[in-house]
Amino acid sequence: GGKDRLGRITKMGDRTIRRLLVTGALSVIRWARAKEGFAETWLGRIIGRKPLKLAAVALANKTARIIWAMLSRGEAYRTA
Repeated sequence: GGKDRLGRITKMGDRTIRRLLVTGALSVIRWARAKEGFAETWLGRIIGRKPLKLAAVALANKTARIIWAMLSRGEAYRTA
């Protein structure tokens, strides 16, 4: 029982893709901070508890899992 522990972005993977995901996550954080109601979002709560770079890696990991699921199932991105 309990929550599943999801994997992280390992250093065994492609270094360039990992770097791009983290850089993109930092950009998303910078953009999202200016939005109204940011503190109540998933990302806002993570940044409230953790350092900025660690939150960027968490967002990059979430993005990587979404990308992997889309590619493995051959689906298009769904916003909801």
